[in-house]
Amino acid sequence: MNTAKNITSGLEDYLEEIYIAHTNNKPLKGAELARKLNVSRASVSEALSRLVEKKLINYSSYEAISLTKSGISEAKKVYQKHHILKDFFEKILDITPEEAGENACKIEHIVSQNILDKMIEYTKFYQKNKEQIDRLKKDTL
Repeated sequence: MNTAKNITSGLEDYLEEIYIAHTNNKPLKGAELARKLNVSRASVSEALSRLVEKKLINYSSYEAISLTKSGISEAKKVYQKHHILKDFFEKILDITPEEAGENACKIEHIVSQNILDKMIEYTKFYQKNKEQIDRLKKDTL
C-alpha cells in the first residue's frame, strides 16, 4: 500500500529512516543514510531527489536532510505501520524482535489500513485479556 503521496516502498524506507533521525534530533546526511540502508550513495542521491520533487524533504548535497511538514506526516504513517506490525508479531505471535522487525519492514509497504486497524484492535483485546488467553492456550496444548 503506498501512501497518499504515492511513493514506492523503497522511498518509504528512506522516509522512515529520515523520520527516525528527525525524531531523535540527529542530523542525517546522505552518506550516513547510505550506510544505514546499506545502499550506494548514488542510490541515496536518486531517492533524495525524488523525495525533494515530492516535497517531502529539504536537501542539498553535503547538508543534513530535513523533512517538510507533509514529509513528517507521510513518514509518521510509514513508521507507525512498521511498529504496529512489529508489535503484533512480537506480542501476539511471540516472534523474536529481529524476525518481527524484518517481516514488518517487508509487509508495511503492502498491508491495508483495514488489516492494520484489525491488528490494533486485536492487540488491545489480547493485552486486556492476556491472562485468560494464556490459560486457554495452556489448557488446549
